Amino acid sequence: MKLEQIRPHDYIGLKRFFKKQTYRLCVYSLPSLLSWSNSVYQPYAAISDDILIIAAEYDETHRKDRHLILPVSPTKQFTPDELADIAEKLGYTAYWFVPEDYLHQFGEEQIGRFFDVSEQIGFADYIYHKEDLAELKGNKYSKKRNLIHQFDKEYVQTNRIKTEPITPSSVSECLIFLDEWCEERDCSEKQDDLACEKQAAANMIRHIGEFDVQGLAARIDGKIGAFGIASRLTEEIGVLHFEKALAAVKGLYQYFDNLCAKQLFNGYAYINKESDMNVPGLMQAKKSYHPAMMVKAYTLMLR
Repeated sequence: MKLEQIRPHDYIGLKRFFKKQTYRLCVYSLPSLLSWSNSVYQPYAAISDDILIIAAEYDETHRKDRHLILPVSPTKQFTPDELADIAEKLGYTAYWFVPEDYLHQFGEEQIGRFFDVSEQIGFADYIYHKEDLAELKGNKYSKKRNLIHQFDKEYVQTNRIKTEPITPSSVSECLIFLDEWCEERDCSEKQDDLACEKQAAANMIRHIGEFDVQGLAARIDGKIGAFGIASRLTEEIGVLHFEKALAAVKGLYQYFDNLCAKQLFNGYAYINKESDMNVPGLMQAKKSYHPAMMVKAYTLMLR
């Protein structure tokens, strides 16, 4: 097996591996895998029979972080000894983003024969009932409804907002908005998590016409002020990637989040809104929407 870098144009050839995938962490969305690529990190892959093996390669400064994620196959699961064999043959020492479901399936004793297990703090995914986010019923969502009501009065009733699908023709405007969003958060010049996320979002937007994703944008006074992109994760779960809204517009995020839940997730019971990356403000925001469950991520280090 030879690992080679994968890029957005490889999407069509790789998507067959993900049609029946069952891992509930957002990293197992193919559009996400292909979009998270920058000067520090690039995704690599190899195909063996009906198995897709996926690796993360880093530059020399971050080379210690190179890792595999769980192989993806439409026909089989992988036992801990098979994972260890794959890692040893390819020269890797770790798997990242291993869903807690995998630990429950094979158990600590069997996994512990081959790996040391540790939780990846900050990388548990938040998963919500689709109906909760679309309907916002009950007292626990009263603050969200109040903000949406204020936004509705200020922008919707006065025809100042318009929503539309993201298409290749609106890519340049979405990228301009992304720069504005990043400036609000002082991430434009830093190679930190937010800067990497901005690059990944830009990659996905540029290839919006090539991936099986749905994008939604909101214009305020004619100018894009929010966007979100959704894709399939499992049969029951869709994932909301890169949901962004200008913080300066009160109620915009709450209004737009509710709209995404209503329009982008038909046929899904749950919405995965990814992790909080251990950022306190992001953690508080995600918890305020009352997730139905959280799926923890783990690392497996070869013994």
